[in-house]
Amino acid sequence: MSGTLPHFLQEPDDAYIVKSNPIKLRCRARPALQIFFKCNGEWVHQNQHTSLEHTELGTGLKIREVMINVSRQQVEDFHGPEDYWCLCVAWSHLGTSKSRKATVRIAYLRKNFEQEPQGMEVPINGMIVLHCRPPEGVPAAEVEWLKNEELVSSIEDINIDTRADHNLIINEARLSDSGNYTCLASNIVARRRSATATVIVFVDGGWAEWTMWSVCSSECERQRTRECTDPEPKHGGRLCDGVALDTDNCTGDLCIQGGNNDVALYSGLAAGVVTVVVLVIALTLYRRNQSEYGVDVIDSSALTGGFQSFSFKSARQGNPLLMNSSMQPDLTVSRTYTGPICFPDSMEKELIPEPALFDPLPDLKDKVHSSFMVSLGVSERAEYHAKVPSQTFPRGVVQEIGGGGGTLGGRGKSQLAPVQPALVSSMTTGKRPLRTNGVFGHGGGRLVVPNAGVSLLVPHGAIEEDTTWELYMSITQQDSSALSDEGQEILLSPEVTYGPPGLTLSCPVALTIAHCADVSSEDWNIKLKRQAQDNSWEEVMTVEEESTACYCLLDTQCCHLLVERPGCYALVGEALTQAAGKRLRLAAFGNMEPNFLNYSIRVYCVNDTPHAFQEVVSVERGRGGRLLEEPKTLLFRANSFSLQVSIQDIPQFLWSIKPFTTCQEFSFSQVWCSSQSPLQCAFSLERYSPAANQLSCKISVRQVKGHEQILQVYTTIAESEKDTVPFFTQSDCTITSQTGSRAFKIPLSIRQRICATFDTANAKGKDWQLLAQKLHIDRNLGYFARQTSPSAVILSLWEAQHQERGDLDSLASALEEIGKVQSKHSTSADTLDHISKTIPSSDSIMNRSSEELDTNHT
Repeated sequence: MSGTLPHFLQEPDDAYIVKSNPIKLRCRARPALQIFFKCNGEWVHQNQHTSLEHTELGTGLKIREVMINVSRQQVEDFHGPEDYWCLCVAWSHLGTSKSRKATVRIAYLRKNFEQEPQGMEVPINGMIVLHCRPPEGVPAAEVEWLKNEELVSSIEDINIDTRADHNLIINEARLSDSGNYTCLASNIVARRRSATATVIVFVDGGWAEWTMWSVCSSECERQRTRECTDPEPKHGGRLCDGVALDTDNCTGDLCIQGGNNDVALYSGLAAGVVTVVVLVIALTLYRRNQSEYGVDVIDSSALTGGFQSFSFKSARQGNPLLMNSSMQPDLTVSRTYTGPICFPDSMEKELIPEPALFDPLPDLKDKVHSSFMVSLGVSERAEYHAKVPSQTFPRGVVQEIGGGGGTLGGRGKSQLAPVQPALVSSMTTGKRPLRTNGVFGHGGGRLVVPNAGVSLLVPHGAIEEDTTWELYMSITQQDSSALSDEGQEILLSPEVTYGPPGLTLSCPVALTIAHCADVSSEDWNIKLKRQAQDNSWEEVMTVEEESTACYCLLDTQCCHLLVERPGCYALVGEALTQAAGKRLRLAAFGNMEPNFLNYSIRVYCVNDTPHAFQEVVSVERGRGGRLLEEPKTLLFRANSFSLQVSIQDIPQFLWSIKPFTTCQEFSFSQVWCSSQSPLQCAFSLERYSPAANQLSCKISVRQVKGHEQILQVYTTIAESEKDTVPFFTQSDCTITSQTGSRAFKIPLSIRQRICATFDTANAKGKDWQLLAQKLHIDRNLGYFARQTSPSAVILSLWEAQHQERGDLDSLASALEEIGKVQSKHSTSADTLDHISKTIPSSDSIMNRSSEELDTNHT
């Protein structure tokens, strides 16, 4: 017996580390001279073994038992292709034996369920299926079901089955199956509860048998009744269809009634005569009142249809709706408006029920909508136009800008006065393009669409001297046509148009467009597209490719383009992997409903671009909504999983919400392919008492198997709530165009000296290449090489990229570094050093006007 191989009496078992508690592995073998553990292919040190040895009484063989401890840190530090493992090796005089491998894993249980049960309404005897997929865990979680906090057992009730992939199935629903069901997942680490799902088993009503016919009455009628009690409707089931009372003629329509017929006849005649007299008197009074208004009403049929709620104190008082009223209106009259007519949103809904109201008066329509936009504070200088034609101003022509109240002009001027912008907003009926324009000359400038993340930089000298152009930019509000027919591409930016089409420039302009793509990884194939003359879309370039027709600099939130041809441009993207993602902006708005008991919370999910969010702000201004929480950003992956929006932690004793409305869901395609129309879901909360004026809750927005964001709502409810939508606008929200030196961060004199220095070749080649490298614009250098002044184009791109920050210190530092690199060429180095010291700091740019800068640096 002593010459046999060791035989294991106990082998190590698989183990799980809970929290930070180490686990103990054991081995016992006979006969065994030594036993050692081997973990992950390496021997465990002898000092870490604990050994026990004794002799078996019957055989006299030595039995040895060995134990080791494995800590959480050891498992976390192991990064092998498989789980952490250990085995035992035992020695005897004849040889060695190995035990089985025992794996050691860190136990955990995640918080979020992969799928939670959803409430449902089921007819009696129908099937109930509640789905539950527990959170990911090691070891795998076991699932139990609770009904009204009591354990559901499939052994005690054969009508219930809980074996099918953690789901709860009730084959034939009974009234007693109504209740609140919770999925309970647990393992050795923790226990998790899902959201409660309310199940309602309802019964539709059914008619019982008719009663016997009643005795025939004096009117020769008999009756019979029935009740909706077979079965009686329960738990919200449908009531019975049909009537509960049935009448019939006793003698088959041959019964002759007497006595009351004459009374009924005379009563009917008297009522008819009284009705005719009342109508005649009303018509006479109406005609008399109409004659007192005079003949100064223009198309009263068009006006009275939309302004029926206007009232006047006397018949001859001035009418504010008349086009040529000679008298002033009485300002004490409720809801009386003077021109220009200004409609708050609630009045527009009440007085203007349909867009066709203003069709007979097109001029009045434009004025009304223009004043409406001014009242909302979109722009102090906003004006609506159905179509704004582009214009070209030849040499020496002085042109009056409509609505601006001033003239532009003069011959040979390189800096023009600010132009009154013309904006077209989507807030009018039928989405029109959002549009702005301005007049630019030789000095160049910047054109901005307010709060849309879109701007156009026209460099100095791009327009010939003594020439001015009216440039415009617009954002298309309609559904995009830039996507390919294959359906793999999505729109990542708004469709932006700049013009006019016949614009001729001597150098490219810098067009900045905001996008919503997550460009932190290489999971996208992003393309720039341009709309052709036949309205089809053609690919200009792929963002990562080299191109001489266009230059594209892609930042985390914006794309800066150098383009030479006016037209409509858009960024589209195709996800290469499921890790590709786009940013969504989440915002919650709320307001009291007209009954002052219900509070409506609306959650929007839109592409994370300023223009898309402005659409939401415009809608909420019209509804009187308030921003409940600062908007947040959610990364939405291309993994084909849906987006869930749920409301949580509602104060149960103050507010209530309808069942089955606490969680709403958008499909993946709805979120991934959405471009123009914002996604919205609404929650309606009802307060138990008007005294409840505080509301706090959480709104969870999460992608299944993806990221999650929480919007924390805490607001005070006021019945007289009239606050407008708070919104933090950019500094350029009203000034849409700047011309001349005010539009640029780099003073003109310094810009010209930089170009003169870097456009000149030296022994090391073109210095502008080194400038591009230091400014991190060193890709696609072939595009700059074909320009007349590569340095000027590089600086224009730098200006567009830094238009928000205006960090001139970084430009000065780059020039200083280039001066050190070119130190061998003393002339170039001295020039660069002088230029870098001449560039003003960012603080001085903020504290001094552009006119002072030009004076100091010339």
